[in-house]
Amino acid sequence: HAGETGAVYIYKGIVDVASWRGDSELLSFAKAHGVTESEHLSLIEDWLPLAQRSFLLGPWRLAGWVTGALPAIFGRQPVYRTIAAVETFVDHHYQQQIDHIKSCGGPTELLSLLIKCQADEQAHRDQSLALTSEKSSFYIQAWCWLVGWGSAVAVMLARRI
Repeated sequence: HAGETGAVYIYKGIVDVASWRGDSELLSFAKAHGVTESEHLSLIEDWLPLAQRSFLLGPWRLAGWVTGALPAIFGRQPVYRTIAAVETFVDHHYQQQIDHIKSCGGPTELLSLLIKCQADEQAHRDQSLALTSEKSSFYIQAWCWLVGWGSAVAVMLARRI
């Protein structure tokens, strides 16, 4: 729930900056991906009881927006690299949840939901990677490492709070 909330706001951040920059290609990319993330969030909210949802939605929204907006200031390539980094993390995170349900048991509806969302995230990652054309600079690589690390910290916090 927290992760999909953050994902929705990553794309909102990209949309805001792409609109400001007049970058129609990036705007189209972000809107299309944002629709998918909004669908994921809706599906998860339909499944997850209100009491079990994250209480840190404000910080997740802000962190997501910054994660999208900041690279968008610098152009498409940093955005595509950022999305690839985020979606790589998300793919692994979903796989951990899928593996847990398969080994420990759990609702089959949830398993199906996670598998569907994971496939969409993998498609986002692969599309982003296909759009990257430049060799990553040190700064982009450092940013992507920070995004992955921040995502891991966010998961840890969301599980505890």
